[in-house]
Amino acid sequence: MKDLINVLKKHDLRTNSYETRGNCVIIRSNKGKYVLKKKRNSDIFNYLDSRSFNYYPKYINDDDYLIMEYLDEQKMPIEQKMLDLINLVSLLHNKTTYYSNVDIDEYKKNYEELKGNIEYLRNYYDGLITNIESKIYMSPSELLLARGISIIFSALNYSDYKLDHWYKSVKDKNRRRYVVIHNNLSLDHFIRGKNLYLISWDNAKVDLPIYDLYKLYKKYAFDFDFKYLIQKYQKNYPLLEEELNLFYILISIPDKIEFTDNTYNDCVKIENLIDYLYKTESIISPENLKDTKQNQN
Repeated sequence: MKDLINVLKKHDLRTNSYETRGNCVIIRSNKGKYVLKKKRNSDIFNYLDSRSFNYYPKYINDDDYLIMEYLDEQKMPIEQKMLDLINLVSLLHNKTTYYSNVDIDEYKKNYEELKGNIEYLRNYYDGLITNIESKIYMSPSELLLARGISIIFSALNYSDYKLDHWYKSVKDKNRRRYVVIHNNLSLDHFIRGKNLYLISWDNAKVDLPIYDLYKLYKKYAFDFDFKYLIQKYQKNYPLLEEELNLFYILISIPDKIEFTDNTYNDCVKIENLIDYLYKTESIISPENLKDTKQNQN
């Protein structure tokens, strides 16, 4: 707290009141309302400015603290808010795109990590369902998993098949497209005020554009029409074929379900996983699914 008081004095911010929210402090001062928190990603705003992307709140420059203007948000339908967020993320990726040489071993590392995860999950679910089916009486959660196991294996087969084709398409490439990803996207970190703003840039980094979409999808898959949202994103920032394929692979890999002593919670987790996989299947193009099934026969 002493450090914070010194920072406020340094910038002549005389506080009328303050409120702590998580790792942030919100203050009302003689210069307005601000959000303060310890700095973690000090260079991001300078870089964004250099790429003509300034969709973040105004801030006071400080060596140790991020001091950002507090923004009041306009109320709007949640569907419109998500669409605005998607449009802004596509702009972020567009403004910060660059191509760079890449070691082909990086593709191999990506491939082997995903391949290993898929194989682990296949063996895990194979052992789990074998054990469940050997029982005379199944618990409600075990019965629910047994009934939905086909979609889990279907998702694993699809992601495995697609991963092999993805690797064949990229293994000899020596350049890759990179962007700044926000890496912490949520509706809570998007504000529509007088303009559109993204906040909470602590985890921002340079990476593939699909990782912003992937994390957003994992968080909100049940809440929005992502087929439509991805189309809107691609209209503004078309994904390369290899990027889109990797996105399909990532969203298709099922989470690992572990049984606990709480049968109700286990049933909810299993039902959510099954619903998620069916929703994901509906997003992936019919051509991809058709190709997968033909190669499995």
